[in-house]
Amino acid sequence: MGKRCAPRLLRMGLALLGLIGWSLAAATDWPMFRGNPQLTGVATARLPDAPVLRWTFKTGGEVKSSAAILGDRVFVGSGDSNLYCLQLQDGKKLWSFRADGPIESSPLVLEGTVYFGTANTNVYALAADTGKPLWSYGLEDKILSSPNWVSAGPGRPKDILVGGYDFKLYSFAPDTGKTNWVFETGNYINGTPAIGDGVTAFGGCDALVHVVDVLTGKKQKEIEAGAYIAASGSLVDGRLYVGHYENAFICVDLKAGKIVWSYKDRAFPYFSSPAVTTNRVVVGGRDKRLHCLKRDTGEAVWVFPTRGKVDSSPVVAGDRVVFGSDDGRLYIVSLTDGRELWNYEIGQPVQSSPAVVDGAIVVGSDDGALYCFGPK
Repeated sequence: MGKRCAPRLLRMGLALLGLIGWSLAAATDWPMFRGNPQLTGVATARLPDAPVLRWTFKTGGEVKSSAAILGDRVFVGSGDSNLYCLQLQDGKKLWSFRADGPIESSPLVLEGTVYFGTANTNVYALAADTGKPLWSYGLEDKILSSPNWVSAGPGRPKDILVGGYDFKLYSFAPDTGKTNWVFETGNYINGTPAIGDGVTAFGGCDALVHVVDVLTGKKQKEIEAGAYIAASGSLVDGRLYVGHYENAFICVDLKAGKIVWSYKDRAFPYFSSPAVTTNRVVVGGRDKRLHCLKRDTGEAVWVFPTRGKVDSSPVVAGDRVVFGSDDGRLYIVSLTDGRELWNYEIGQPVQSSPAVVDGAIVVGSDDGALYCFGPK
């Protein structure tokens, strides 16, 4: 009884924080892209010293979708148009749902429902236990953005936010799929909207950072980013950390409405989403490197080279960072100094972002497989 009660109390406490968008996944859960609505990419789980491959699950298409993990279940989309639910322990398929098109959007698992979008314009809601379709909503263009959620307060529904290539950000009622509001931008929305302090903040291909009230859909601010933004940003303490296509990674103060620092190194863009800790920001670049910066100034702390572009978004777990590269490897490096601690050669690009829980690292690859690593 006691062991089951603690996670329940934790989830109840986290629900009370839904208004500001803050959520920390329990060490046994990674229920959405980047782990929480702020998209911080920080796990409370511990990474094993020398992970070993526990299982693989082969799909019929590239796995660019990042997995979600809730309890003993793994949820992931594939380029073969299926959303899969697997057992975490052994990778056995429990169910699959065939959608209307390829799935790069990472699933959100929330209160018994799985939400995701497809490259053929539909947002779906499925029953998490069976895969039964509950509702779907057609946008006017494809969806690569992953769903996020926000609550108006304790006991209130948790609305679902999704951006699309039709230039619009949508807020959906979670049980019916009816729109609460629609916010239109000037170009594609490729990244996932980050949520915190009653707003959602996200970059677009219109080269703007948009700040929108999560309950009303009203624009609060728009801030010039200097170039179009394909990546998802992390929203922490009123600042959005995000990279853009003109080779810079920026920190934007939402209240002041300005860029407070900009990091530029080589002439390559950033498509990876950052992991943000109390004093560090870690992000992959198309310069084939992982960059660690000081959170307050943007000054470089270390840089780790790979042999391919790093579109995979890193996850920080304790004093370690796990991420994939287009060189076909999954890496673990030291957060302190960027020293390589471990790598595993998958052989095909790893653009999916790791999902990290106690005892497991789950990541997809362009070879069409999902991989699970754990302790010996």
